[in-house]
Amino acid sequence: MVIASIDVQNSKVVQLKQGAELVLERDNPRELAGEFDRYGEVALIDLDAAMGKGNNLEMIKPLLRAAECRVGGGIRTPGQARELVSLGAAKIIVGSGAFRDPAKKGLGLGGGEFAVNAAFLGAMAKEIGRDRLIAAVDARRDAGGAYEIVVDGWKTATGLELIETAKAVEPYAGELLFTCVDREGTMSGIDLEIVKKLRGSVSCAITVAGGVSTLEEIEAIAGLGCDVQLGMALYTGKIALADAFIRSLNWKKITGPAGTPAGVRGAALIPLIAQSADGQVLMTGYASRESLDETFRRQNLCFHSRSRDRLWMKGETSGNTLKLKRLRADCDRDAILAVVEPAGPACHTGAWSCFGQNRRYTWEFLQSVIDERFRNPRPGSYTATLDDELAREKILEEAEELCTAKGRGEIIWEAADLLYFTTALLTRAGVAVQEVLDELDRRHKK
Repeated sequence: MVIASIDVQNSKVVQLKQGAELVLERDNPRELAGEFDRYGEVALIDLDAAMGKGNNLEMIKPLLRAAECRVGGGIRTPGQARELVSLGAAKIIVGSGAFRDPAKKGLGLGGGEFAVNAAFLGAMAKEIGRDRLIAAVDARRDAGGAYEIVVDGWKTATGLELIETAKAVEPYAGELLFTCVDREGTMSGIDLEIVKKLRGSVSCAITVAGGVSTLEEIEAIAGLGCDVQLGMALYTGKIALADAFIRSLNWKKITGPAGTPAGVRGAALIPLIAQSADGQVLMTGYASRESLDETFRRQNLCFHSRSRDRLWMKGETSGNTLKLKRLRADCDRDAILAVVEPAGPACHTGAWSCFGQNRRYTWEFLQSVIDERFRNPRPGSYTATLDDELAREKILEEAEELCTAKGRGEIIWEAADLLYFTTALLTRAGVAVQEVLDELDRRHKK
């Protein structure tokens, strides 16, 4: 996976060289988050919070539902971590707090000695789950050439050696974020040897950052079984996320009989699964490097047809295109899941899904039907007559009828009426049902 970084400072998106020198600044975080999410998770880092200079939480909150975000920067308590997860954060990144043990006398802020803080990490893992916890093992070379963990926005050396520290942290974190601090923001290339050593020392997931500047490096890091986080190279245009995504896939693993490429005439192909936003699998096909490039270029899903041995843009004749929302590679990077917005039936038979299923009736689908009736009223359409006042009256009426309903069938009937009118009111107010589900998700995770 390729992860794009959004570093926030003073309510702006920034890129810093060596964590200090401002190189560039942007003011469109929501737009960036939506764009970056198409290719992988987004690393959302609050630099002010990390350095103890306040926080940018109000700016960050809406981004957590706009994209699949891993969030870091100044997260010092399990309560903070849980709150961010409840707001939509997919994962939580912790750094400095993981390497100070306040129970021991010695150096460091708060009187804590530099050491792996097992109590802190254990509490974090218990609160949000080990699978959601990422430990940032940021390191730079010391005078002897060894990699040493640094904290406080990379300003304080800890004396903790990278590899042994990573091993000690692994029981608590499902992933490590290794930043090669010496090369961060320099685009001078990653130190692949230390990445190999780190990969060989732990079995958990690893994301690598710091100095990555070429597609060849991305391919090499992915070949080691690690993910890549991009910052400066992305913002300066040296690397495009579309190209980075394609190069990060495991093309060498996708072969046909006797080791021959899976494509009919030699093109390596990767299974590509199309899924609607509500989770219904629509179809499967195969993607080549060229078809993925075309997918990104046109923002509609493009396959490689094995029978015709050519690119095949879904819907090119029928009009039933699959608009791209996001792509995700699986854990081995040899299959792709595409979340799409279908313009019509996905199957050539006219069925909604190639797996013989009719379109699943979801709350989102109900709202889409109501919204269409509002925008394009049909003669005799009752839904089109539901203005705000009438919808509220019907909600009060149906709520009372639901409360007095007797028996299973009557309860279902009245609940359906109440949901219908509630959805009409939401639609009139411009509220997406997903926003309601997000609020329920927030309450569930509190």
